[in-house]
Amino acid sequence: MKFLTFVCTTRSIAVAATQPAKASDSEILYSENQRVPLTWWLLGALLVCLLAWQAQMQREWYWGVVMAILAGAAVVWSLSALSSNKVIVAREADGIWLYTGAARLPADVVSRTLVIPPTAKPAAMGRQLDPAAYVVHKGWIPTMAMLVLDDPDDPTPYWLISTKEPQELLEALGRPIY
Repeated sequence: MKFLTFVCTTRSIAVAATQPAKASDSEILYSENQRVPLTWWLLGALLVCLLAWQAQMQREWYWGVVMAILAGAAVVWSLSALSSNKVIVAREADGIWLYTGAARLPADVVSRTLVIPPTAKPAAMGRQLDPAAYVVHKGWIPTMAMLVLDDPDDPTPYWLISTKEPQELLEALGRPIY
């Protein structure tokens, strides 16, 4: 499945699927599924129960069943959509590539990398954020990785990616870590 969110003619950002083209042609160096926490599913179930209870009050019992089905479908769809992002580093025939969200990035355009700890995340996502940066942010993941690009044809200065294991991600890319 391809998500066409943006088009860029540069070498560093390209619209792509969230996974490498062929599993036989590539070796996965790092892979991470970014699923929402279990507590979010529990809160979603609680919300469905509350809405179903409210819908059946002073009405026939089937109103509660209908509302439970509708609200349950909406909660499952929403949380599944939030959990759909993958971060993959793959070695392919033309080099090492990073796949995240709807974009891919060749490792050879990354000049340096940086681990953003939880204490620095608010500053990196707030007052220090460059509007031209490519950001894949998941609020429930406390750490991030920054990849500074060295591509004169690309206006994107860096990528900020939420990741549970930023050190492992950056090591898989094989770029200097500061």
